[in-house]
Amino acid sequence: MRVAIVGATGQVGTVIRAILRERDFPLDEIRFFGSERSAGTTLDWNGGPITVEDAATADFSGIDIALASSGATSSRQLSPRLAEAGAIVIDNSSAWRMDPGVPLVVSEVNPHALLSIPKGIVANPNCTTMAAMPVLKPLHVAAGLRSMAVATYQAVSGAGREGVDELAGQMEKSLGHDIRALTFDGAAFPLDSGVKFPATIAHNVIPMAGAIVDDGSLETGEEQKLRDESRKILEIPGLLVDATCVRVPVFTGHSLAITMSFDRPLSPGEATELLEEAPGVVVTPLPMPRLVAGRDPSYVGRIRRAETVTNGLSLFVSNDNLRKGAALNAVQIAEAILALR
Repeated sequence: MRVAIVGATGQVGTVIRAILRERDFPLDEIRFFGSERSAGTTLDWNGGPITVEDAATADFSGIDIALASSGATSSRQLSPRLAEAGAIVIDNSSAWRMDPGVPLVVSEVNPHALLSIPKGIVANPNCTTMAAMPVLKPLHVAAGLRSMAVATYQAVSGAGREGVDELAGQMEKSLGHDIRALTFDGAAFPLDSGVKFPATIAHNVIPMAGAIVDDGSLETGEEQKLRDESRKILEIPGLLVDATCVRVPVFTGHSLAITMSFDRPLSPGEATELLEEAPGVVVTPLPMPRLVAGRDPSYVGRIRRAETVTNGLSLFVSNDNLRKGAALNAVQIAEAILALR
């Protein structure tokens, strides 16, 4: 079993390397690929150095499974090349998710989609969508999910290392200010946009995660991904989804407040029992980023009736966006592919 990690030096690639070791993934050979800038550097693997290869010029022959986290633009070029060379590509970017010839998979929710991989590419969902899927699937099976209204609270690591650096730098800068002034006087700390975010993220909440899509909808790409990917993964093409995606000053851990409508009544008690048995889900009184960082499951709580919709339930979900939201699910997909061979 010969495995490749594309984007091995990046934020998600680093977590993928750690998870492969944690789960003792059965591989005989591993290769690391990166950009021209990263090529030639070395990364440790089980005590020995592996040289990072330039993905743009590399020979991909002999690779069985490729775990790709190189961004959508790069993926549109690299993933077909890897597949043509004989690899099954598990792609973390947004490039292939809505392609009808590419399965979009959450390991606990729709592994049956892996029975057909016509292009040799499997897509990993957006990290925000991922957090909700293990929670929504058992509720849908029990009562028939009709609609959901979602507000997300997305960590800065969802915008990559630049997002993390931006929050860290602004937090350090704010230490020179009276914290009470920051609380009561917005003028005490600048609201300037940074590299990754349209306004200062430190001590703030920005009601726009992702860029506005140029289609007249006034939605961001994150909001459209949440709707479209949920429909595909849950196999509910008519699912109604309203989403507002928000960036919050948290380093790790995406959260979602979800209000759902169902075809049939589902009490909070029944929903709790279902979720306590659901794979990849932990029921807890207070799901929150500080709880989920470094952990694999989606944590869910605050399960209660919702009065504004038919057969309504509301709940709150938190999940580590770098682990299950990207790296872990990719490795779990690879494990499921091996199990089908």
